Amino acid sequence: MSKVDVEMVGNSLLARGFYKVIRAIVMTFLRLWNRMTVEGRANIPTTGPFIIAPVHRSNLDTPIAGCAMTRRARYLAKDSMWSFAPMGWLVSSLGGFPVARGTADREALKRCIEVLEAGEPLVMFPEGSRCSGPTISELFDGAAYVASKTGAPILPVGIGGSERIMPKGAKFIYPRKVHVKIGELIPAPTAAVPGGRIPRAAVKETTDRLYTELQRLLDESNAKAS
Repeated sequence: MSKVDVEMVGNSLLARGFYKVIRAIVMTFLRLWNRMTVEGRANIPTTGPFIIAPVHRSNLDTPIAGCAMTRRARYLAKDSMWSFAPMGWLVSSLGGFPVARGTADREALKRCIEVLEAGEPLVMFPEGSRCSGPTISELFDGAAYVASKTGAPILPVGIGGSERIMPKGAKFIYPRKVHVKIGELIPAPTAAVPGGRIPRAAVKETTDRLYTELQRLLDESNAKAS
């Protein structure tokens, strides 16, 4: 399935309707089984693109973050998931878009920029892969870099309890509490002069600010999930 086909499938009325149904089912499950609560929804933009930057402690972080949002969020997925047409339709409908396994980071970031330029929210885990424990790992500059290229603000999200309900290697979702805390938007890095080149130091400064905010949100969400 080509990139154009994927975008058409993911944005069709049927796909968006399917997404709403699945989101409602998953949200109901998380509320009943994991007593999930969400704090800070007033910080979510109602229009325009933005980067959702959650902490990453579990495979469930993507659906948890998606359910916490008021709009459908897009996310990266392995292109092999589109080799089987029904599966490709399902992943596209749920917000996924393909990136080839082993592709250069530059190509993945390019696809992220395209999604934001289309006006949609995008999930990017700034820690990269799943981590463990109460301390935020060193962040990659990807979210800040993409923000600098698109002007999209970054929305930090703390997810407390997800590691306890489904840690690495677990095949079962444990009935423990999850609390999501959504922080305030972090503006995209800007150039010193309008229209000028955005210095690397400005990108790094945004990443550092995101790190501090994610640690605060993780601490507070973990406390409410305990």
